[in-house]
Amino acid sequence: MSQLPVIVGFGGINPAGRASSHHAYRRVILDKLDAHSRQQTLLSLATLMNLASYKDGHYLNAKGETLPLDELLTQVGQQIIDNTLIRRIHPDWFDVDAVMFNRPADIQASGEPLRFQLRSRHMPQQVPDNWEVRPLGPGQVEVTISGRSEVIFPDSKTAQVQSAGMLPTGFAPGTLYQSRNHPRNLQMTVFAASDALQSSGVPFERIAARVKPDQIGVYASNSIGQLDDFGFGGLTKFPALGKRTTSKQMPLGYAQMPADFVNAYVLGNVGVTSGALGACATFLYNLRNAVNDIRSGARKVALVGGSDAPVTPEIIEGFRAMGALAEDKDLLALDGLSQLGADDYRRACRPFANNCGFTIGESSQFVLLMSDDLALEMGAQIFGSVPDVFVNADGYKKSISAPGVGNYLCLGKAAGMVRTLLGEDALRQRSFVQAHGTSTPQNRVTESHVLNEIARAFGIESWPVAAIKSYLGHSQGTAGGDQLTLSLGTWQYGFIPGIHTTPQIADDVNSSNLLFPHQHLEVGPQGMDAVLLNAKGFGGNNASAPVLSPKATEKLLERRHGGQAMSAWRKQREAALGAAAAYEDDACKGLTRPIYRYDNGVLEGSDLQISDREVRLPGYEQPVSLIEDNPFKDMC
Repeated sequence: MSQLPVIVGFGGINPAGRASSHHAYRRVILDKLDAHSRQQTLLSLATLMNLASYKDGHYLNAKGETLPLDELLTQVGQQIIDNTLIRRIHPDWFDVDAVMFNRPADIQASGEPLRFQLRSRHMPQQVPDNWEVRPLGPGQVEVTISGRSEVIFPDSKTAQVQSAGMLPTGFAPGTLYQSRNHPRNLQMTVFAASDALQSSGVPFERIAARVKPDQIGVYASNSIGQLDDFGFGGLTKFPALGKRTTSKQMPLGYAQMPADFVNAYVLGNVGVTSGALGACATFLYNLRNAVNDIRSGARKVALVGGSDAPVTPEIIEGFRAMGALAEDKDLLALDGLSQLGADDYRRACRPFANNCGFTIGESSQFVLLMSDDLALEMGAQIFGSVPDVFVNADGYKKSISAPGVGNYLCLGKAAGMVRTLLGEDALRQRSFVQAHGTSTPQNRVTESHVLNEIARAFGIESWPVAAIKSYLGHSQGTAGGDQLTLSLGTWQYGFIPGIHTTPQIADDVNSSNLLFPHQHLEVGPQGMDAVLLNAKGFGGNNASAPVLSPKATEKLLERRHGGQAMSAWRKQREAALGAAAAYEDDACKGLTRPIYRYDNGVLEGSDLQISDREVRLPGYEQPVSLIEDNPFKDMC
């Protein structure tokens, strides 16, 4: 009997804000919220962005002035809206009007040889043959160059891509803990994993005490590593810029590092660790590994996540050179404009419309999964469940980045799983799709054909399609995490976010059996039983995941465990709900801090108690068993 992996906590940070308590989702549907929910989400963003704080029972603005909450949010509300979601790249990331782009040149003096002075420590290790060097005094030399010389002139240019989905302006995750020059991506990881854990309302120490250490798993990574100056970015470019390579850039650049950081500094995990990579499907690859381990019984608890911070000049230039990004000149041509304003940058990503490329984004998202029996036993919240994740490659390809046939297979399997578990009517009438929806001309044609053909095959007449990248941009390997955590909000507030940047569907989009809502589509909190997350990644990395609603999940659990067990679970859940509400209140006020345990309870081999049957670790209540069931009994 397979265990059903249920979602008992989720959190993170993306251009819409904090994921827990559905705040990022709320920012997306802000105009549909009731007054209290809108106020709390604006407050959450205001404290994240350092526009407000809370002290001694009072709210303060950035100047330290005490204000009533309503007045404070009126004062900063528009600033919050303008500095979230997709927008023109802010100078806190880099100056789009002065991107470093140095110029190589071959120079030769006119007439007299070229002569200049410099400090001795600036001399090259290998002095060119046509240099004559004369000491001038302590630490100074004069250089005379005869003939030609190769030089690099410091230079800059205006970025050709100036829009991105950035975390809320003013949010600095590294200031919330001792970040010690961590790459931005890993700073985001610490915040996001902590948010997910604390949102559950069940202290992780209590969870860890209930299971064996090796029944816990962390499944997290990103698609391209840490490419800012503190990771692989600095490692590769510092020598060319004359800067010193540090001891941290190499190890902290690896793409599996989000899992490693959670293990080492957040959970102290000694169970399984896994960092799968699969381009845009990376998050779903990690989710698949976790789901398979829980279903098989190998794991009882799994923290699944992803973290990507690709808003850097180098990464943007790399994707731009591929022709993948929406360049400013193409946006101008698309709308017949002479210049782009703030609203035009916000509309850069237009899934399934006449479009010109995707918009880069950054995000860190984590979900906490449990086996269904453990979730009921511990009185955990249940936000939904993930019965399976399907992955298929494209077969033979001409271009490695071109789409292929694999997505038809994995999406079809996901639809089949929903039908098997919930029935034909649930799939046809009460499911929707979170499309990959990148806003490239190729994606709008190929993905819409996949969605439309699967809808047609399963008798779905008007399948609602959401495309959350229109708000957040494309966070690369973490995009599936954005899709998952924002989809959970539909079951709380009853709206499927509309593709608001798409004024009309392009003529080449397949849509006979699809519904592309331009505005938020009201379906009610109980109106949808399932969402299908879809990813189409470079290289043929396709993944689709059916996610079941809390209501549908509870019905399945009641069939397995009975009504009495569900009643006991609901009663016990009150403690988790209370703890989660307390965390939410403190988080909105900006009073919480990430979990970061540096040099905490470090163990060595001599600390362990080892026998031929088990290993006991100090600080862990249950041992790790060394007695394994023989999976090959027929061979022994």
